[in-house]
Amino acid sequence: MSDLTLKRSGCGCCVTRRRFLQAGCSLCAVPLAAGISARVAQGAVAERARVQLMFACFTVKQDRPTWPHIGYDFSPDFDRVSRAVQELCPDVEFLPAVVHSPEDAAKLLSAADAERIDGYLVFQMNNWIKVMQQVVASGKPTLIADYPFAGSGGFLVYTAGLRRAHQNFSVVASTKLEDLAESARCFALLKNGRSVADFVAACDRVRRERTAPCGTEPCQTDGLQVARISECLAAMKKSKLLTVGGRMQDIGLQIQEQLGMQVVPVEFAEFAAAAERADADRVQEIAARWKSAARAVSLEDVDGTLQKSARNYLAQVALLEKHQAEAITINCLGGFYGGHFTSYPCLGYVELLNAGTIGACEADLLSTATLVAMKHLVGRPGFISDPVLDTSQRQIVYAHCVAPTKMFGPNGPANDFEILSHAEDRQGASVRSFLPLGYMTSTLEIHPVRKEILFHRAKAVDNIVIDRACRTKLAGEVVGDMEKLFTYWDQYGWHRVTFFGDLREPVQELAAALKFQFVEEA
Repeated sequence: MSDLTLKRSGCGCCVTRRRFLQAGCSLCAVPLAAGISARVAQGAVAERARVQLMFACFTVKQDRPTWPHIGYDFSPDFDRVSRAVQELCPDVEFLPAVVHSPEDAAKLLSAADAERIDGYLVFQMNNWIKVMQQVVASGKPTLIADYPFAGSGGFLVYTAGLRRAHQNFSVVASTKLEDLAESARCFALLKNGRSVADFVAACDRVRRERTAPCGTEPCQTDGLQVARISECLAAMKKSKLLTVGGRMQDIGLQIQEQLGMQVVPVEFAEFAAAAERADADRVQEIAARWKSAARAVSLEDVDGTLQKSARNYLAQVALLEKHQAEAITINCLGGFYGGHFTSYPCLGYVELLNAGTIGACEADLLSTATLVAMKHLVGRPGFISDPVLDTSQRQIVYAHCVAPTKMFGPNGPANDFEILSHAEDRQGASVRSFLPLGYMTSTLEIHPVRKEILFHRAKAVDNIVIDRACRTKLAGEVVGDMEKLFTYWDQYGWHRVTFFGDLREPVQELAAALKFQFVEEA
């Protein structure tokens, strides 16, 4: 059976509409295999559990810059998944439908009695579409599955929150359709007099049993050097970080009060003016250096885009010098779509991180403060990411459109990288960094409001290249209890920051010195 991370099926079958739902609902149904449809028509499935299979996505062909990417066509995925679960779950009848909104979900739920629905399988195809919330709130047995590198953010954040209030659902986060099908087979229990709790326990058991075991190969050593905690704290209290076009709210004040770092807001106009003043010769020099250093460059307008990116980098440097700061985080998406700059600041972030300064994505103050702290504790840059879980490989995949190429510090070795467009919208320039493998990594977020440091470890095992989601994808084999990794996303958000090295003990010491709780999420 096809792996979810492989290329989509080349099936040329048209997506037919089996029926329109009641009350004028415009949900499009997904075709099942001809043999399965024939069996349904003959009445051979009357005693099987009936499960509404909801493909939750904004549009069938993506009309907006979001994971997996603009222009992505889900139709082959709908067909492939529908066929797979029906073939692998002969004791369950699936009724597929594409659901674009909470209103669409409500119409399906209202038809549950008439359709004799026993349970729901929600396939999260886009990050932030809200369908699962209404389904879970119905109280019906529910299985929620992530489409990796497409719906992973909403899957992690939403299910973590729902778990605190509901016990009628289980989750699947795997790149193997066989894992999804094995959990979906548990719906058959509902026709054998078993309870909702029995169904959820069976699905959870399947997920745990099918999670890959931890590997036994030792990690490579990397010469980690750790500063004294007192020195780290003193440096943090002298640090200053800039947030461009971001909202301070309470988090900036808490960073200052709890960590000692000064947070300075900067308007987009100041950044744009600095980019406009950038020296033309320096712009061309930097763009040419990036072009020659990259393993490959794939952009529509290579020189023009790289030069715009170089202007952004020089603007970052100018603002850091002007404000005497060591870190800058920019509301990248807001700045780009608001017309405040014409290319993303990703390449500038890489340049800063490689040099021992800090450039951080999306005006994320929590992650930026974490980068500052680890810079002074271990002298290494971090990789901010949107993680994806894959229990079939026991992996957490750290995905983003920018990552350093010197993960061991400014004087360490450099790894290969490619320059491509920003993945979600195919615009600007970003980086696919092929990060070192075989090393232990530590991933964390320092949260001054919660007075906690969230932490887990994973061994770097692969650089995944697939045309869904962000460009850089570092796969790490999870160390510890992978089940716990489903827990904290609603409280901390989706971002995490990954550093090379086993930082468990020094981060524990830092937490103790700050009087923060050290929370292991795996």
